[in-house]
Amino acid sequence: MGNTDNNLRRWQRKFLVGAAAIAPISPFLLLQGQIVRWKVGVLPDAAGDKHGKYGEGEHAAKLFVIGESTVAGLGARSHELGLAGQFAKNLSEHIERPVEWKVVGKNGVTARRTIDELLPQMPDETFDYILVGLGGNDVMKLSSPVKWRRDMTELLGLLRGRNPEAVIFLSNCPMIIHSPIMPPPIKPILWSLSQMHNDNIKEFTRDMERVFYYPQPVNVRLDGFFADGLHPSEQGYSDWAEDMIHYFTANYKW
Repeated sequence: MGNTDNNLRRWQRKFLVGAAAIAPISPFLLLQGQIVRWKVGVLPDAAGDKHGKYGEGEHAAKLFVIGESTVAGLGARSHELGLAGQFAKNLSEHIERPVEWKVVGKNGVTARRTIDELLPQMPDETFDYILVGLGGNDVMKLSSPVKWRRDMTELLGLLRGRNPEAVIFLSNCPMIIHSPIMPPPIKPILWSLSQMHNDNIKEFTRDMERVFYYPQPVNVRLDGFFADGLHPSEQGYSDWAEDMIHYFTANYKW
């Protein structure tokens, strides 16, 4: 616990020092962010049903997916082709059972807003697996390491309280370094924060029972990954979900 607290204090100091250092150019960074959003535009959420089933047969496992724009399926025509459907597909193939999935996602939400706005929409039923897709907006909105840990710990506790036996998967913090449309100096600044959040969540989930984090991948297949330079394409969702299941299978017993 002591080393964990020390690391959190170190990350928080680094965050505060960095915030002070960039304060003089913050209006420029804000303008950069607005220009990027203008260039990208706003992709629509995935269309169609927010539930589905992959695989045939009885005794289906139940998967719930909750989180930000990737969970809302921006960049995909349907949730079946987005993160929820693709994760369900790969999960089903791994456990050799059909998987029924339900998804609640919203563009722009942080971990805190997920607790306040999305968790109340979670169906009142028991799930075998839960996938949480968050981190992008906590980076973009400059959530501190202390806030990120506090909000995610609260969210995971609430999810565990509703589903005591579920396996909870967490997708990685955003790979901003690979964004083809994010310009300097905002790109390295946000990437540094994303790396801090990645190390932070790896640490505080390490001893949580049946909570598994997919860390920022070393090798990312960039060809065809992005729909708009920020959000995955349908190919990106497929590759991402497949790699997550491979990682969880190789590194955890679940």
